Amino acid sequence: MARPIPLLGLLMTLVSLTNTQAVAADSASPNRQQVFGDLTIHYNAFASGLLQPAIATEYDLTRSKGQGVINITAVKGGKTVPARIDGTVADLTGRQKVLDFRPIAENGSVNYLAQFAVEPDTSATYVFTINVNAKGEQPHTLSFTQQIFSDE
Repeated sequence: MARPIPLLGLLMTLVSLTNTQAVAADSASPNRQQVFGDLTIHYNAFASGLLQPAIATEYDLTRSKGQGVINITAVKGGKTVPARIDGTVADLTGRQKVLDFRPIAENGSVNYLAQFAVEPDTSATYVFTINVNAKGEQPHTLSFTQQIFSDE
């Protein structure tokens, strides 16, 4: 398996080290990825309070008990590839919000980040539907639910 992208690896490490519940309590793939032929989509969503202040500042992310972050990366042949990413997040009552992804380029890799509102000081389950259109690929859609613990 290819080495995770620097930012993706950093974000996933931060989440796994600071809140193991956020990694285990969902219906997402255990590896946080979905494979479509030779294209692998890595994903992770977590409470933004888990980010170190310097990381949040560097990537213009809001650290708050009321904000979550989703990170999407498209990988082909062991390297990230540019993609158009869009999607939605919904809570279990059905309230849905469009996610506004922005690319973050770092060391020749590209990750796509979006922030979304979460219920502060609680644990809630969110349903994500993500559309990925990587250059030279058919569009792909992945869906997963994830519990976000926003008391950090």
